[in-house]
Amino acid sequence: MIQFDEIGPEKILEVYDPKTGMKGFVVLDSTVRGPAKGGIRMTPSVSKEEVFKLARAMTYKCAISDLPFGGGKSGIVADSKKLTKEQKTNIVKAFATAIKPICPSLYVAAPDMYMAEKEMRIISNTIGTKKACTGKPTSIGGIPHELGSTGFGVYHATRVAINHLDLDVKKLSFAVEGFGNVGQFAAKYLSEAGAKFVAASDSKGLIYNSAGIDFKKIMRAKEQKGTVIKYVPGKILASKEIVGLDVDILITAAVPDLITAGNKSKVKAKIIVEGSNIPATPEIEEYLHKKNVLVVPDFVANAGGVISSYVEYIGGSAKEMFKLVEEKIKKNTLEVLDKAKNNGIKPRDAAIEIAKARLRK
Repeated sequence: MIQFDEIGPEKILEVYDPKTGMKGFVVLDSTVRGPAKGGIRMTPSVSKEEVFKLARAMTYKCAISDLPFGGGKSGIVADSKKLTKEQKTNIVKAFATAIKPICPSLYVAAPDMYMAEKEMRIISNTIGTKKACTGKPTSIGGIPHELGSTGFGVYHATRVAINHLDLDVKKLSFAVEGFGNVGQFAAKYLSEAGAKFVAASDSKGLIYNSAGIDFKKIMRAKEQKGTVIKYVPGKILASKEIVGLDVDILITAAVPDLITAGNKSKVKAKIIVEGSNIPATPEIEEYLHKKNVLVVPDFVANAGGVISSYVEYIGGSAKEMFKLVEEKIKKNTLEVLDKAKNNGIKPRDAAIEIAKARLRK
């Protein structure tokens, strides 16, 4: 159910094109700081309610990152795996035509599930301006997410959390749930910083080695054989077992609702950094907070992607992007964790308070 409050949502659009069968939603949650920013996902099950939750997360994410963007999100109801290349192109064109009146004045799009660089090129060309979306190919001024902006930001959020607890990164072990773009870059930077990489999961399973995993070797296994469980040596477990591993740091970088009422008591990590969106409910985070587990919220930790989008939007370079991601993620994570500690509240509550204050201002 969509709940309206002092923030929004300001507009909810439903669009349909009889010729292509394109059906979609756009939720503009807030535009008080600037045009609503948020990706377009294409799945057969996407709903207005799902899009609203993601749009609200973008409102908070852009506010906590102090960017001149509001929050928005889109969904196209289609199964990308069952579409021909031509069908998908026509559906994306139809969607771009439908959102042209609000894009980019009220909404700036981006890639999300089953939408990537080539779809952003179609949207940019159909609407007629590069400002219509970010995540475009480099050939038309884009800064691809493949450069690892989100994972780079997750790494810096993790380093701030480690320092916040007065711990030594070189004496800590970590596990990464989801070894895609976000998880890989977070693992790369943490390994280079001296933390011990002991576990990684993907949709095929979980590889665990308490003695440590070599990052370059596991990348080769993933690239050549398609899964982390082909890495040797290591113990193969079910993906879901990652929640209960005996590690100091758990980086979430894939599925929502990873930590549930059923497995929350198994958590042994001292620090959880949410590289994925909504890996736990606020109630689960409250439980972990009471267990003295430091949880860095998703819209704080994984804001590297939208910071990168901002740099692309203003015509900046990849070098400028990495500099701004590091600067903003470190500053915002520290502000959130200090506020949480000083007020005796969980980090998500502190982050929402900061975001709301910036929205009101």
